[in-house]
Amino acid sequence: MSGNPVVTSMGLDGAMDAAFPILQPGVGDTPGDHYLRATPETVMWGRLPCAADAPALTVAAGQSVTFDTVSHEGILEDQGKDPLGWFTAQGVPAASVLDDAVAIAAALSRDPLADGPHVVTGPVFIEGAAVGDLLKITVDRLDLRVPYGVISNRHGKGALVGELPRGEHNVSVFCAVEGRDAGLVGVLPVVEGGEGVVEFLLAPFLGTMGVAVAGDQRPHSVPPGSHGGNIDIKLLVEGAVLYLPVQVDGALAYVGDPHFAQGDGEVALTALEASLRATLTFDVVPRAVALAEFGELVGPLVRTDEYLVPTGMDPDLNVAMRNCVRAALSLLKARYGMDEHLAYAYLSAATDFDISQVVDIVCGVHARIREADFAGVARPPASSGSDA
Repeated sequence: MSGNPVVTSMGLDGAMDAAFPILQPGVGDTPGDHYLRATPETVMWGRLPCAADAPALTVAAGQSVTFDTVSHEGILEDQGKDPLGWFTAQGVPAASVLDDAVAIAAALSRDPLADGPHVVTGPVFIEGAAVGDLLKITVDRLDLRVPYGVISNRHGKGALVGELPRGEHNVSVFCAVEGRDAGLVGVLPVVEGGEGVVEFLLAPFLGTMGVAVAGDQRPHSVPPGSHGGNIDIKLLVEGAVLYLPVQVDGALAYVGDPHFAQGDGEVALTALEASLRATLTFDVVPRAVALAEFGELVGPLVRTDEYLVPTGMDPDLNVAMRNCVRAALSLLKARYGMDEHLAYAYLSAATDFDISQVVDIVCGVHARIREADFAGVARPPASSGSDA
């Protein structure tokens, strides 16, 4: 990691009061059936689980888990690998720096040239999940653990490679969180060192949710794939569902890369990165039901209260777009029996294809298919009564 980081900072201006409790490990509500802390023994840094990894927790299908997740921002080597020192330099009280971030930075190491930056909590073995099934992950609740986060452009990465960041520097922008009538907002100045006058609403989600891959090689944490991983789809807020094809028995699910907010594209390299406490429910969709509901999924599928969201991925954004169109066509055929040429026409007329991110080696595109548009389509009885 070359160069010294340029850190832009704002004061917290009283944001850390009783309205913003600090969710240290074991402090605060943990509503899941199980609670998994982020410790050096229950996280991986820079790599994702594979079939050879032992589970940190075993749960029954249908149960929920409350996870503590830790952002990589503040613990990275170019930030001193010292979250206490780094965050207190931005005006954060020492008591408001997460103890598990401090412990992970002190106990674990990674190869910055070979490994990714992300910290993931898990894996979790889900009883009854078999290869070929779908793992259904419902996002029940996302709680901010701290009232601050970081947005970074580093290592010559981002949408403007070779142009930004300027020179040899890595840029980390500290961002305080404040309360407004409309909800919680991130606050930024318009000039370095200026007053915080730019405000954007928070919409927390987990950038990384995945299942273990087959074999004994842990994947790099940055590129997403059929296993999920770092998909960075901002629609995965509270109430959303993610379906992933199970690749090893028990699924070995994991979560991480918590975000407070992100724009589609994530152009600077990171979103507003900050630690979350996430409560998720894990269900297993048997292969026969999965095929009837969605067809043969080769990658992640998101479902919100409004949309079905197939995905496409590839290092080439144009190819990722085409892969997403193919996935959407396949979904419409399998779920609604729609002829290909009619589905193609529908997608062109009625469906938005959004760029999830362009900064994670493998680019992502996702489509938003409104389920209400198909309310008049008769579904086969076998699928209408499923729990998918």
